[in-house]
Amino acid sequence: MTAAIIIFGAAVRPDGSASPTLRRRVEAAARFGARLPAPLFIPTGAKGRFGAAESTVMAGLLRQSGVPPARIVEEPTGTDTLSSALACVALLRRRGHAGPVFAATSRFHLPRCLLILRLSGMPARPVPIGGSRGAESWAKRWYWRLREVPAIPYDAGLAIWHRLRREPPQA
Repeated sequence: MTAAIIIFGAAVRPDGSASPTLRRRVEAAARFGARLPAPLFIPTGAKGRFGAAESTVMAGLLRQSGVPPARIVEEPTGTDTLSSALACVALLRRRGHAGPVFAATSRFHLPRCLLILRLSGMPARPVPIGGSRGAESWAKRWYWRLREVPAIPYDAGLAIWHRLRREPPQA
């Protein structure tokens, strides 16, 4: 069974290059994917304020790291974590994917991504992050962690609502 690795987007810089956060997410996914037999990489994220879509920038980084283009399927419509996760779940269902699913993102963001995917019926597991956390200050790291506090229950509620709308009631 082929594994799918969903890579959640992050900012693209004004010059069109990947932000350090985006780069770290792709590097973690590529490292992890190198240990699996022919995984499918799904970079997700729409066009933001600058440059190409996040998914396109990530796909380029994956190709630069040696991932064959046939193993990359961009999901360029997700504008936030919830819409990205739901779009990836729909993409995998359309493809009839039956293998394991992994989520690659930042440490602070991983619990929300996994929760949304699981509530959407996709039993996802984390991609090991490893490596450096970047040059962010402790204050900035805590800012991102605290930002997740209201986002987790909000997105969880919406993910459940979407799933209930998709699945017919059981008799």
